[in-house]
Amino acid sequence: MENRFDIQFEDGAVAAVLRAEADRELPLVLDQLGLVKKRPVLVVVGGAGKLSREDQAQVRSLFVKVLAPLAETLGAAVIDGGTDTGIMRMMGQARRRTHGSFPLIGIAPEQMAILPGGRASHPDAANLEPNHTHFVLVPGRYWGDESAWIARLASALSDGFPSLTVLINGGEVTWSDASHNVGQGRPLLVVAGSGRTADALADALAGKITDERARKLVASGLMQAVDLRSSEKLSCVIHEILSSKILS
Repeated sequence: MENRFDIQFEDGAVAAVLRAEADRELPLVLDQLGLVKKRPVLVVVGGAGKLSREDQAQVRSLFVKVLAPLAETLGAAVIDGGTDTGIMRMMGQARRRTHGSFPLIGIAPEQMAILPGGRASHPDAANLEPNHTHFVLVPGRYWGDESAWIARLASALSDGFPSLTVLINGGEVTWSDASHNVGQGRPLLVVAGSGRTADALADALAGKITDERARKLVASGLMQAVDLRSSEKLSCVIHEILSSKILS
């Protein structure tokens, strides 16, 4: 199989896929996918585990009413984990519902991603989400192997333009996502009230350290939290960060 190829989902949607190699330069990855650099980039990390029905509806609304419209308005690209689960599914569905045209790029370990018509090579593998426009399959056999790639690819794609990581809910892998993105100097917006990792980080910002991994993230000065139910404030914060260098 070639490194660059197209896949077609059951609904007829087509996405570009690149099988990345460990030593491949990231600008080359972007060029091979036809992605235009120097644009705002929104990174979305986390999960949707242990959410109540009400909170799930609130998170879904965040994607439809805030994240997807802002990406479209600002000409931003969105990067996430690309699988048909949790917040990645919500991101894809929000792009479809809002008729978005922005690039939606999923990055996943190759051995954990199930392509259309393919078979799982690992019991924890997941299908790719059908509303994404591009996928990068990176070396790895475990969830979390993609974290560094997500953070670095977002920096290569933004290439000096503003970028932001939004963290919603999340489990163990989300800690790695947060660390790698902050390590790239990227602001981290935590959606407080969305549960698990997000709430642990929001608590840490308020001075209540319940997980030592939060201490370094707080010390970076790059993290802030906004409540899940404050959609207007979330929209304002994201817009301000992603448009800052464009308007200056």
